Amino acid sequence: MAACSGKKTEKIILKTEDDVAKALAEYTADLSRRFIKEKGSFTVVLSGGTLIDTMRYLTESPYKESVEWSKWSIFWLDERVVPKTSDDSNYKLAMDGFLSKVPIPEANILAIDDTKSKPSDAADDYEARLKDWVDKKILPLSSDNFPKHDLMLLGMGPDGHVASLFPNRTQQFETQRWVTFILDSPKPPPPRITYTFPVINAASEIAMVVTGAELADAVKNVLGTPNSTLPAAKVRPEGLLTWFLDQPAASGL
Repeated sequence: MAACSGKKTEKIILKTEDDVAKALAEYTADLSRRFIKEKGSFTVVLSGGTLIDTMRYLTESPYKESVEWSKWSIFWLDERVVPKTSDDSNYKLAMDGFLSKVPIPEANILAIDDTKSKPSDAADDYEARLKDWVDKKILPLSSDNFPKHDLMLLGMGPDGHVASLFPNRTQQFETQRWVTFILDSPKPPPPRITYTFPVINAASEIAMVVTGAELADAVKNVLGTPNSTLPAAKVRPEGLLTWFLDQPAASGL
């Protein structure tokens, strides 16, 4: 394993995707123990793509038995405006690959309301429910008055997008909203809702999980270019950002 650290960024480079999956499970379980010990709960934000599969070791021993799943709350970084039963749904992806295999209470899972067919309505609804969780003291606010999650688990696309914040789309520049929407995502399906960068960067911890040679150019751009303009370069949390990379993804560094 190769690791290097900056002020608030750490890069962990491992040989294979399977090594990344094992390290991610240990990292997440360690953070779960830490936050539950500190405050009695652990708030986790999931994303789509390959991230859920890379979380697979959390559903196995020893983590399945040792993690205090009842103290977890689950949120989504972004979601497609489709029924939860759709194969395009990030909720379905997470449910099939992770949530159905661990005993997180259903009441602790904040999914999109898929009865909201308009992306703007779905974004407004998700933001309103986040504010309700803040009012209930489940989520604290950051110093800038954005909801502060304990851990965000992010992936990155070959174009450098994170969440549904894409290059050449205005949503990446939103500074007021907690949740915004997009009608013309360059990656199908087009209608989506997404956290904004102020919410992403309010997190205590962010893991950027990137594997595969097809992402090497984007990784090189974000981590090797001082003034990268890709959306992923805007990930700068209040806490620590940890990049989990396999060797193919890190091959350009």
